[in-house]
Amino acid sequence: MYVHVNAAVSVDGKLSTRRREQVAISGPEDFDRVDRVRAAADAVMVGVGTVLADDPHLTLDEDDRRVQRLRSGRDGFPARVVADSRARTPTDARILDDEATTYVLVSEDASADDVSALRSAGAGIVTAGTERVDLAEAFDELEAEGVERLMVEGGGELLFSLFAADLVDELTLYVGSIVVGGRDAPTLADGEGFLDGFPELDLVDVARVDDGAVLSYEV
Repeated sequence: MYVHVNAAVSVDGKLSTRRREQVAISGPEDFDRVDRVRAAADAVMVGVGTVLADDPHLTLDEDDRRVQRLRSGRDGFPARVVADSRARTPTDARILDDEATTYVLVSEDASADDVSALRSAGAGIVTAGTERVDLAEAFDELEAEGVERLMVEGGGELLFSLFAADLVDELTLYVGSIVVGGRDAPTLADGEGFLDGFPELDLVDVARVDDGAVLSYEV
């Protein structure tokens, strides 16, 4: 599976405020770029923290892109994936509507009742790992379901876990021209942090977009 991480951060590297509130970091040109990346993916993934904070829909903004996908024999929208070790995704979350297939990745420690409720709400359940989702194992199961290209949109805990597991192939990062600040505000890669063995990236392109820049890396 090819894993493409896409994110937008402030100039000081923050994904949102210390209250986990979304901030308008990029603009319409970058929104359209993100929509193109989504349209090219087989599935779009976020962590449960993003679901709880933002209730994203993770569909496409441009109907022409949905039509192009249908003409090519694919589903109109990419599948949606939530990394949710303890099955905390609300059953009324927008990501569980019938617009697209949704997979929820859970661990063996997740409550059986919560997992059952998510399944009843329409989620495909992928169980991998004991206390936390084993992302490599879960990705193997997703690949068996036909997910060959995965776009990951955050948040910081999930992105750190992906880098730590050496599962990222590409990173595109929009850097906006605002300062958010706050030692507790989420960053691109939160989690425990690296003490050594830092992942190294190869910068392959820089483009000015809206009032910021998109940095493109191969990992």
